Amino acid sequence: METVKDIMTPDPITIVAPATRRDVLRTLVKNNITGMPVVDKENQLLGMVSRRDIFENPDEEQLALLMRTDVPVVKEGDSIEYAASVMVRYNRRHLVVVDEENHVIGVITPQDFLSVIIKRKINLTVEEVVTKPCFPIHKCTPLPVVFRAMTLTSLTAFPVLNDEGNLIGIVTDRDLFEKVEIDRNVAMSELGLGDDEDEWNWEGLRNVMKLFYMVEKVNLPHIPVEEVMIKNPTTIFSKSPVWEAAKIMKKNNFSQLPVRDLHDNLKAMVFDSDLVTSLVGVEE
Repeated sequence: METVKDIMTPDPITIVAPATRRDVLRTLVKNNITGMPVVDKENQLLGMVSRRDIFENPDEEQLALLMRTDVPVVKEGDSIEYAASVMVRYNRRHLVVVDEENHVIGVITPQDFLSVIIKRKINLTVEEVVTKPCFPIHKCTPLPVVFRAMTLTSLTAFPVLNDEGNLIGIVTDRDLFEKVEIDRNVAMSELGLGDDEDEWNWEGLRNVMKLFYMVEKVNLPHIPVEEVMIKNPTTIFSKSPVWEAAKIMKKNNFSQLPVRDLHDNLKAMVFDSDLVTSLVGVEE
């Protein structure tokens, strides 16, 4: 039987409390990650902090007030099905793996479950696991409006339609900031990075660019979303088995796919977290 140990990322990046928002942002950017466990000096779990927590509390400075303490945890010997049920129940993108003394030894994200879904060839259809509303936007929608829609819906990806209502693209929160330029000195100052430090990850900066926008360090240009969207996106048929969707996501490092019907019309969006639900209550 496969267990959590088989799919977890061992020895994950963590942050030691006490710390500040700047410490969190710096660690996220330098390691190109979106969240991490918070631990004490003995590596015992205290909580979890993610970019979502920072975006929801842009003026909070202390990690103790940013982190979540209701952290879903599993043990390395737990079954895949149990871990999937915990992730679904808490509706979070990170599970922390702890040992008997509550030391952090690993993390699991929805992407880690994809290989299991593929291996088992789970035949639930894609349309059976869709859980989130589909929020399409028109190709001419200005980027600030797209960002506002994402903020209000808590969705991180929208399908983009043309005048005829046909799917022509997909845009994620990271894509919004492709056209945004931020002064290196401003970014380094905000993140507390020095010129003498190891080269840090500009790709990781895109993960937290939203915060710079929210605190008015950068502006989104008033250009139509079609200029930054991913054109002609890969899609999945609504009656396809979830393992096929998992295979596409894993191969391309996608977190979502547009879902089409028999007539190739947009029907829904399916996310990697939706696919995790296919493992709940299913024995190997």
